[in-house]
Amino acid sequence: MEIEKTLAIAAPPARVWALLLDPEVMGGCVPGMQSIEVLSPTEYKAVMAVKIAFISAKFRLKTTILEQRAPHYLRCEGTGEDASVASSLKQQSEMVLDEQPDGSTALRMKVKVDVLGRLGSFGLSVMKTKADRMWDEFGQNLAKRIEAQQDGPGGPGSSDADVARPVAEPAAPTKLIAPTASTSHVLGVAQQLVEHEAVAVRPTPIGWWPRLLGALSKRDTPPSPRHIRIDLMRDGAAVTVHWPLEAAAECAALLRDCLRPATVKE
Repeated sequence: MEIEKTLAIAAPPARVWALLLDPEVMGGCVPGMQSIEVLSPTEYKAVMAVKIAFISAKFRLKTTILEQRAPHYLRCEGTGEDASVASSLKQQSEMVLDEQPDGSTALRMKVKVDVLGRLGSFGLSVMKTKADRMWDEFGQNLAKRIEAQQDGPGGPGSSDADVARPVAEPAAPTKLIAPTASTSHVLGVAQQLVEHEAVAVRPTPIGWWPRLLGALSKRDTPPSPRHIRIDLMRDGAAVTVHWPLEAAAECAALLRDCLRPATVKE
């Protein structure tokens, strides 16, 4: 099954590109996405729930970015399976971001999906109808995320650093939770790791997620079997990062960003 879709987004390609490469944001935009685990800057594992007719499946997906030319082109492939419904899939996708005269972006996506097993027994029209609904929902969620950035720190007049920083989707007012004893303990452990490694951290103006991927992608040494596991939750989706122990200083900086209480303006 081949699917070609186009989505008009009221934001420049650089802003859209930053969101597309942010697993935390995509976890809240892609329908049915339950969790994302970052294996490397180009490899991800995810769990995605899909229901077609009377069959509900939960695919364990592995996606690899094969080629990227920021901020205009991305090509990736992935596989997934759900043994409970005897179904599997394989997909190849391409995304092209074209800047429009008014500064907006036309996101063009071409996807080839092979579905085998029980889910593959459904007709092509049923599968495409489901794909169309998921694409429409994804477009609506992404548009809300863009609007949140335009109204918040990533809006007009902000710096490029603000543009690349993930911004939460606007919602009803919620209570802010101050750091608890458990979060203080996590920070204390991370600080001890930093002191043990004695590695200096250079402050950067970008958000914690771009810095995370940047730090991992610049490491020349092979992954260490000893690592720090970080589990993050946002909008019902989970993101798991395996951080190398030898980079404990960067890990501590990440935790400080994640656990820092938000500032509320009266």
